[in-house]
Amino acid sequence: MVDFAGPGFGHLYLHANCLYMLKLKVDSVELEFDGRKILQDISLHCSQNEIVGLLGRNGSGKSSLLKIIFGTLTAAHKYVSIGDKFIFKGYHNNRIAYLPQHNYLPPGIIIKSLAKMLVAPSHWSEFTAYPVYQDHYHKKVSQLSGGELRQLEMLMVLYSRADFILLDEPFTHVTPVQSDYFKQVIKAISRHKGLIITDHQYHNVMDISDRIIILTEGCTKPVSSLNDLVTYNYLSGNN
Repeated sequence: MVDFAGPGFGHLYLHANCLYMLKLKVDSVELEFDGRKILQDISLHCSQNEIVGLLGRNGSGKSSLLKIIFGTLTAAHKYVSIGDKFIFKGYHNNRIAYLPQHNYLPPGIIIKSLAKMLVAPSHWSEFTAYPVYQDHYHKKVSQLSGGELRQLEMLMVLYSRADFILLDEPFTHVTPVQSDYFKQVIKAISRHKGLIITDHQYHNVMDISDRIIILTEGCTKPVSSLNDLVTYNYLSGNN
């Protein structure tokens, strides 16, 4: 948790007899829609064993940035690398996994079948131990409530093969009690993976993030205090 807020299992490499973590770097991203610059001065990095919170007002480009990193949205310019090696599409070779804002699982397929495709085999037993999976693995996606589906979608992404995880609005349709539970799950996963998380429930993001970045006027800015969030017009002075 970041101090001012109150406060996977990817590839680990041996080098010079020391264990070190991979780093995801994002730089020089430019995106424009209908002549309006959405992203123009982006600098963002995340290491395994780290959670980076990404905040920003509605329409600031947070989801667009995550899609660019993942590889499903084309930017005019971008530089994305893992371990200093350029990554053209983040989803290639399962290097990066992405939980989008909206449901991504096809409605007519059984949960167990989808999980078999998405969850890393080495973590299957841990994934299948979750009660939400045990209660619903035999059902089709269309038979689940919004909250049940969101929990399973998040778990499938977290337990994927990816080294880095992008979470866009993970706490949507999730109750406060479930949010507290999944914050602990996310923290546990971050011991081996790097995570970038954004959510309009900013307190949840701040609770579990090691660092906070704000996206404002198309640029990323580091946040070191709540006053910074007021300065960048994310919060009012009364919060």
